[in-house]
Amino acid sequence: MKFRYMSLPPLFDRLRLPLIGAPMFIVSGPALVIAQCKAGIVGSFPALNARPESLLDEWLHEITEALGAHDRDHPGRSAAPFAVNQIVHRSNARLEADLATCEKWRVPITITSLGARVELNQAVHAWGGITLHDIINDMFARKAVEKGADGIIAVAAGAGGHAGTTSPFALVQEIRQWFDGPLILSGAIAHGRAILAAQAMGADLAYMGSAFIATAEANAEHDYKMGIVEGRAADIVYSDLFTGVHGNYLRASIAAAGLDPDNLPQGDLATMNFGSGEGSKAKAWKNIWGSGQGIGAVGGVEDVAGFVDRLEAEYRAAKDELAAKAA
Repeated sequence: MKFRYMSLPPLFDRLRLPLIGAPMFIVSGPALVIAQCKAGIVGSFPALNARPESLLDEWLHEITEALGAHDRDHPGRSAAPFAVNQIVHRSNARLEADLATCEKWRVPITITSLGARVELNQAVHAWGGITLHDIINDMFARKAVEKGADGIIAVAAGAGGHAGTTSPFALVQEIRQWFDGPLILSGAIAHGRAILAAQAMGADLAYMGSAFIATAEANAEHDYKMGIVEGRAADIVYSDLFTGVHGNYLRASIAAAGLDPDNLPQGDLATMNFGSGEGSKAKAWKNIWGSGQGIGAVGGVEDVAGFVDRLEAEYRAAKDELAAKAA
């Protein structure tokens, strides 16, 4: 089933579902990205997951070769495009080098976070790629578009990682009042029904991260995966302690680190540092596990292909149910 939207560039015509697999710290690597793209959704990973820096070139080679081979073997079912996430914060000393590597491989989609830069968008456009910028409010969305971003990822309340606190209804509504370009919604999306809901609100695509932690291809330890499977929305804690920017984390991992999840001290934005590919307290907090609030929909660990099959079935069933209700 193919999807076409007025506001989306042609490279999204290859999608089986209107879905992007979000880039996740440590968890997202070539195995997960390749599986997601072969399954027909956009796969992505943070450039800073490839450490040392030289590994990024190897990962892009591996992903490009694997997806090229898939397309040759399946001429009627091309793989979806992939994306690389770039942290634009000034402390990321690798940004220029990583962009050069992405230019070498002509990465089709660049997702930018924690800062928007005109020159970065221009560089990506020069090699034929597009940029999507993640934001937590309407003000940041306007700044991103003004600086040349092609699309917006609206990170609403309940999303994993560095999430905002605005309702997805309010955030999408405000952005759609002035922006008719590609709009992707993030925030507690873990079921095919939620993908359809994102479209109903006005987004073109949904953005799903946490549910993919509980897949065979994810680079996450067993206990992390089981934390996703067994977790509910009440098990998510919102804190800025670990990176200096507010994000959502699994309560059990915070408690295992010897902290009281209900009485965490405040973080310090001034200490945020992505120079080594992690936050300033990365070593101290390496076992603090990020997660969004939507994990109650996750029932077990499965491979990506099976999970995307299920998402498609849920999405189609939701469309049929909604059509029946409307009638």
